[in-house]
Formats: sequence, structure tokens, C-alpha cells
Amino acid sequence: MQTYVQTSRSLEEDEASQLFHQMVSAVAHCHCHDVVLRDLKLRRFVFKNKERSRLMLASLDDACIMDRCDDFLYGKHSCSIYYTSPEDLLEEGKYSGKAADVWSLGVMLYTILVGRYPFTGSDSSIIFKKIQRCSFNIPEILSPKARCLIQSILRQDPSERLRAEEILDHPWFSSPNSGNVWRSMIYCQDEDQVVPELCSCDPGS
Repeated sequence: MQTYVQTSRSLEEDEASQLFHQMVSAVAHCHCHDVVLRDLKLRRFVFKNKERSRLMLASLDDACIMDRCDDFLYGKHSCSIYYTSPEDLLEEGKYSGKAADVWSLGVMLYTILVGRYPFTGSDSSIIFKKIQRCSFNIPEILSPKARCLIQSILRQDPSERLRAEEILDHPWFSSPNSGNVWRSMIYCQDEDQVVPELCSCDPGS
């Protein structure tokens, strides 16, 4: 998916909504089973067909199963610089794994639609400062629903972000040329599964 976006520069909203819906469905399925992915990025998703219309999560590397009543993790979230969440930059070292995964989804959505990361800079310190302030611009060329969804995911406060399953119900997916056809794929785990076997990830510590 990373190579496809780099080659295309950005995707039209109808195609983007179809692909992003599948990505969120995979994450929602994992979260439903208390699996936090931790290193979500475009490279983790690969195409299943030559038409480049079907995606799957390539692996559960770095994922962990939450064995507590909450989804809090300690230490640093295992992710690339551009996908780092604001709370991961705090000194506290405790954060919601699921909310951090959702932040990564927001970065992916922005990148797919705009053709670049939402937080950029000449070095990591500049990027981290922008992430901490949640300072980014959404091009006016995007539809109001697309801008609304990005703003609902890339929230500085983790508690204000949509959950993965809530993202799937966003109106952006219900426009005539977008995600309705993909709703039947939510949590689908049969011969057309979009998530690797959940037993392949490690328990949380």
C-alpha cells in the first residue's frame, strides 16, 4: 500500500474510502479481540488481488494481546516517526494502545488523500513538536466529510478520538461512490480474511 500511494501521489476519495474501510475493519477486528497492533503504517497492508482493490494486514509483528481490563501499555509505542502519537511523546510512559492505533489510522488516511504525511519537518524534533501540538493543515480540496473524519481521528486528546469501530460508521463511507459495498467485510474472518491468525501475536506485558 505504501508503494501504491507513493506512486499515485494521492488517491481519489471513492477509491480511498474503499481501501481505508478495509484497513479500519482489520484494526477494529483486532481491537475487538483485545489485540493492539502498535506499529500500524501503510506498509503493513498489502493488496490481495491484481486489481488493487482488496487489502489485508500482512502480519501481526509487534502486536500484543491485552490481558488486563484496560488497554493501557507502558513504554514507547512501536511505530515510525511519522506515525507517533502525541501521548507517546509524554514522559509518563502510559498510554492507550487502541487510541494510539487509531492515531496511526488517521495518519494513514491523511497520507492516502493528501499524498504526504500530516506532520513533516527537516528533522525528528520538528516533527515531534508538530505532533505534540497536533499542528497540521487539511487541504480545502478534500470533501467536508473527509476533513471531518480526519479531524475526528487526529485528536490530541486520545479520549476524544473515534474508536476503530466508530470510524466505520462515519458518513464519509456512506456517499454514493464509497464504502457501502465494504460494510459486509467488517470483522469478516473466513476464506477472505483480512487479518492474520490472532494466535500469532504475543501476550501483552
